[in-house]
Amino acid sequence: MSRTPKLPEVLISEVGPRDGLQSVQATMPTLHKLRWIDALVAAGLREIEVGSFVPARLLPQMADVVDVVQHALRHSGLTVMALVPNRRGAEAALAAGVHKITLPVSASEAHSLANVRKTREQMLDELRAVHALRRDSAPGVAMEVGLSTAFGCTLQGVVAEDDVIRLAVACVEAGVDEVGLSDTTGMANPAQVRRLFTRLRAELGARAGAAHMHNTRGLGLANCLAAYDVGVRTFDASLGGLGGCPYAPGASGNVVTEDLVFMFEAMGVRTGVNLPQLIAARAPLQAGLPSEPVYGMTPEAGLPKGWATA
Repeated sequence: MSRTPKLPEVLISEVGPRDGLQSVQATMPTLHKLRWIDALVAAGLREIEVGSFVPARLLPQMADVVDVVQHALRHSGLTVMALVPNRRGAEAALAAGVHKITLPVSASEAHSLANVRKTREQMLDELRAVHALRRDSAPGVAMEVGLSTAFGCTLQGVVAEDDVIRLAVACVEAGVDEVGLSDTTGMANPAQVRRLFTRLRAELGARAGAAHMHNTRGLGLANCLAAYDVGVRTFDASLGGLGGCPYAPGASGNVVTEDLVFMFEAMGVRTGVNLPQLIAARAPLQAGLPSEPVYGMTPEAGLPKGWATA
């Protein structure tokens, strides 16, 4: 008698090929990017942010984004996501055939000006323009926002929680399908995460999106668990902890995908990701960026004896 595999309980959204690569000085050769994405898919990841549609003069690391998207689209069952900062970027992403676009909206005005050179209100106007474009040309493409600096900002300091919630509601009113919260500067703590995601889910319901945590101060996994405890089921992470934010001084270290998957699977929460294969996906990453340090406690310690791989 055959058994139907159980569906994953959480979605791990891998952001390394975008968030990770745009945060390092070196440019990974395209062939290595493609091999890395293939390895991530082989490990069972079902959503990957593969790049940014920004001018190559600003981010040469993303100059090959169209080629990367076209390659990623060959994988059935994979949601191919890309960051777009504005309508022009959205036009290019939709033309390339991505399944999902995400836009950078900052809860901190200071970070918004540094990151995209627009105020928060101007970014809401951009959202409306992108929504109209999406509605008219590619209605099947998902559109999301991860609110940057939602838990604090190294440029501005404290970010009022009321401001975060108001901005999240405004993003949905501008046409976004989902709004998540990002700890861009690694300033969040578990109590704050529980409180803010509880408020977000109360306001937005099913439109409340992912938790994007950084491990700058060592609380990345604790904050992910806090978000899980209040109902969040989508989590951004980066293989090897690659990445940060070039416009937030001192903000290093995305949550390590390998450690996040280990935490959930060890708890009995299904991710759909094969951990040994995920650890093996570090090889093409390191081949493409041989001088870049990678992180992760699980790959260093190894899997516990008797770890189930099925």
